[in-house]
Amino acid sequence: MANYHFIGIKGSGMSALAQMLHDLGHGIQGEDIEDYIFTQAALESRHIPMYAFGAAPLPASELTVIVSNAFQDDHPAVVRCRRAGYPIRRYHHFLGEWMKSYTSIAITGSHGKTTTTGMMAHALGSVRPTCSLIGDGTGKGSRNANLFVFESCEYRRHFLAYQPEIAVITNIDFDHPDYFADIHDVRSAFEEMASLVGSRLVACGDDAQVRQLQTAKKTLLYGLGEHNELRASELAVEGGGVAFTVHWHRTQLGRFWIPAFGKHNVLNALAVIGTGLSLDLDLEQIREHMRGFAGVKRRFTEKQWRGNVLIDDYAHHPSEITATLEAVRSKYPEKKVVGVFQPHTFSRVEKLMEDFAVSLRGADDVFLCPIFGSAREAAGSVSIEQLREQIPNAQLISEHTVGDLTSYENSVLVFMGAGDIQKYQVLLEKM
Repeated sequence: MANYHFIGIKGSGMSALAQMLHDLGHGIQGEDIEDYIFTQAALESRHIPMYAFGAAPLPASELTVIVSNAFQDDHPAVVRCRRAGYPIRRYHHFLGEWMKSYTSIAITGSHGKTTTTGMMAHALGSVRPTCSLIGDGTGKGSRNANLFVFESCEYRRHFLAYQPEIAVITNIDFDHPDYFADIHDVRSAFEEMASLVGSRLVACGDDAQVRQLQTAKKTLLYGLGEHNELRASELAVEGGGVAFTVHWHRTQLGRFWIPAFGKHNVLNALAVIGTGLSLDLDLEQIREHMRGFAGVKRRFTEKQWRGNVLIDDYAHHPSEITATLEAVRSKYPEKKVVGVFQPHTFSRVEKLMEDFAVSLRGADDVFLCPIFGSAREAAGSVSIEQLREQIPNAQLISEHTVGDLTSYENSVLVFMGAGDIQKYQVLLEKM
């Protein structure tokens, strides 16, 4: 067994990797900012030592340092470990080497990765011992596993460090405008990724960009359209979830049910089913265990508050906002839907301004929070007021005016964003 030191251990991917390696019997410690981040709860439950930056003990014994991609090589914690003589590995490079001893399944795509990875890990892990890394900061290690399910991010082409046996592509959309030039640049990155896959792709054939992929890899297309070899039909809201019939070529595989709402979650379920078929796993076990999927953190997380429903969701791209609001309408067709949105990064707002406006019009009322900046970019010239002007009746909201939301009754308040949007919900709940 080895010893690992994590720089940026509270990051979602880093936390999940630390948990998984701990479960496999390795020694783990890490350092990060002192502020509480929800991902640290799982680390604390495993009694993994966490320290403030610069305060972590560096033992004389062998130690491998794993560095989050959020921190540059000149970060003081990285410099300190380098001067101490420890080998230093970036998160994606370490993971790319580590997974080679497993049958690995990468879940990638512009949207839906985390929920699909969580559903995949839950269903496949109930059939075979499985290690998993989920983008909500959840990791699990099983010492007798031969399957490894993990979330694979396209940002800065980090997924090119991996050579998975199977890759799921949920969709391809223009995002991360601080790195990608346009949709063609994004699609070319996915084509590069596909060339590294061992056996096959499991990809959403309903997505126009996916259908344009130039790849020689064997591909299983899934979706709602009849051109897909694996498809779902007869969707119906039933008993706290969605039921649907699955067809495999010309064979009907029967009725499935998931405790989730929205067409996007049916597509996520098809990705799991398609992967199970590709691995020749017991489909009946997968069908049964998908019924018990409890979801992932910060994806349509609900609670009751003063006769209203509060939903916390990670949606931070126009396509994700549209899918989230569609799922809300599906589950609560009689309630008013209130969107509370915190944009994430100035570059994303600037490049996708009109798309954000269109997607947010899917809510009855809209409240916009100040733009959440990122350490990876400078504040741009775009402002939240510019977005508000494009949405009829949209209002601005801050930590000081969140009390404006207390006037709602029998409504669904959907808090959406990838920054610290949770603080607005926390403040509201205290009122």
